[in-house]
Amino acid sequence: MSSIPVSPRAAAPAVRRITGRDLDWALAEGWKDFNAKRGDILVLAVLYPVLGLLAAAIALNDRLLPVFFPLVAGLSVMGPAVAAGFYEIARRRDLGISSSYRHFFDPLNGRSRTPLIMLTLMSLVFFAAWIAAAWIIYEFTLARVAPMTIAGGFEQLLSTPEGLQMVVIGNAVGAVFAVLTVFLTLVSFPMVVDKPVDAGTAVGTSLRAVGANIPTVASWGVRVAVLLVLGALPLFVGLAVVLPVLGYATWHLYTRMVER
Repeated sequence: MSSIPVSPRAAAPAVRRITGRDLDWALAEGWKDFNAKRGDILVLAVLYPVLGLLAAAIALNDRLLPVFFPLVAGLSVMGPAVAAGFYEIARRRDLGISSSYRHFFDPLNGRSRTPLIMLTLMSLVFFAAWIAAAWIIYEFTLARVAPMTIAGGFEQLLSTPEGLQMVVIGNAVGAVFAVLTVFLTLVSFPMVVDKPVDAGTAVGTSLRAVGANIPTVASWGVRVAVLLVLGALPLFVGLAVVLPVLGYATWHLYTRMVER
C-alpha cells in the first residue's frame, strides 16, 4: 500500500491506496470482532422497533406506502452514525484496552461528540433529501395513474409503465445518494472516533481516501449491498449479524485507508 502525500498546509493525514486484499482482511477482522464482542442484540433492540413503527404507520395510513422501501433503504445513510459505537469497540480492541460494551457510547461523551453530532446532522439532511426525492419521483410517475395501495402495491409497480418508471428512476437516484454517502462518510465517522479532528477535516479526508480508491471502494460497496440483501431476506433477522460485522469491518478498512 502506497501513501499519498498531502500538502504541507493540510492538517489532514495522508491516505493510502488499498486493494481487494484489504477488503478481505477488513471483513475477516470484522468477523473476528463480532465473534468476540457480538452486537446482534443491540441491533435487534433498535432495528425491529423501527421497522415495526414503519409498518404500523403504513398500515394506518397507506399514503406512506410509496416511501416505505426508500425509508428502509435510506436507513443505510444513517448506518455510519449508528455504527460509531462499533468503531469504538474495534478501536479499543486494536489498542488492547478494555473493550466491553460499557464503552459503546463513549464517542458521545468525549472529544468525538461535537464532530459526531455534525456528521450525524449531515447524514440526516441526506436522509431527508432522499425521502423527499423518492416522494417526488412517485408523484411524477405512479401517482399520476392511481394512488399506491397496500393490496396492489407490487402489481402497480411491476405491471404499469409508470410503476416501472418509478422503480428505474428511484433506483438510479438512490444509487447517487448511496455514492455520495460513501464518499462523505466511509472514513469520516471512524476518523472522528479515532482522532481529535473536526467534522470538516474528517469529511475532506474521506473524500480524498475514497477518491484515491474508487475501483476498490466500488467493490466494497457491492460487497456491502450483497451482505445487506442477504441479511434482509429472512425477515431482516440476518441484519443482526451483518450490521455489526460491517461496522467492525469499516473500522478496520479505515485503518488501512488513512495514516494514523
